[in-house]
Amino acid sequence: MLSARSLFQEILDSDDSYQLFCSIAASGETQGGWENGRIAALVPDSMCELAPKIIRHGADEDKHGRIFNGLLKKRGLDPVDVPPETDYTMLLERQGIGLAHDKLRQDQRLSERDIIVYLSHSRVTEQRAADQMDMLVRYFGDHPEVGRAIRQICHDEDNHLAYCHEELLRLAYAGHGRAIQRTLHECALTEITVYRDVSLAVMSHMGRLLRWPKAKSAALAAGIHAMYAYERAGGWRRMVSLKMPERRNALGGPATTAPVL
Repeated sequence: MLSARSLFQEILDSDDSYQLFCSIAASGETQGGWENGRIAALVPDSMCELAPKIIRHGADEDKHGRIFNGLLKKRGLDPVDVPPETDYTMLLERQGIGLAHDKLRQDQRLSERDIIVYLSHSRVTEQRAADQMDMLVRYFGDHPEVGRAIRQICHDEDNHLAYCHEELLRLAYAGHGRAIQRTLHECALTEITVYRDVSLAVMSHMGRLLRWPKAKSAALAAGIHAMYAYERAGGWRRMVSLKMPERRNALGGPATTAPVL
């Protein structure tokens, strides 16, 4: 029977699929670290109080990249090139979601509107990350090889999501509510499409590496399309709601180091 647990167990048991999985994850986290570092350097003076939290966010993402690379090293594997059709971060950018890398490479200060775009984009993508890590912790939190790593990342993703909620609500109270809601909706509706496409691409690569029969690949693809249909019909709304988190000032302290794997 197909399930998230059995699927990930297959990926974990094969060096080739595990290598691709960790490489994709490490690449995405490292990109996120760079983006947050540049945003922190370019934050407008009117929002300078956000800079330390953005730096902390970026440091966490860099740490996650090191964790996934560490998992590869622990098994004696090297990172592999990430197929472009599986690059979630860059595909979102190509769809106009988040701040363009060309803008972040410049030395011009960002605007308050840019920070709203950044936080809204983060609110949506961190929801996705938190949901995925919650699932992995539920099934593999006690796994001797990856358990400690995914528990650490899950904790950080929950902090990132809390930070996005709190800062967006603060900006909404300051008069940016309509802009925030509009941007959140745009991000969420685009993200669910990109996530579907990336999921299909990842499963296609995994299917070839693990030599899945056509029927199994077709069943997984059907499941991905069904999830997209659910999200398109209204599931996306969980990604745009805002509520004050229990974890207040979740990124107010120094970043923790990567665990020894």
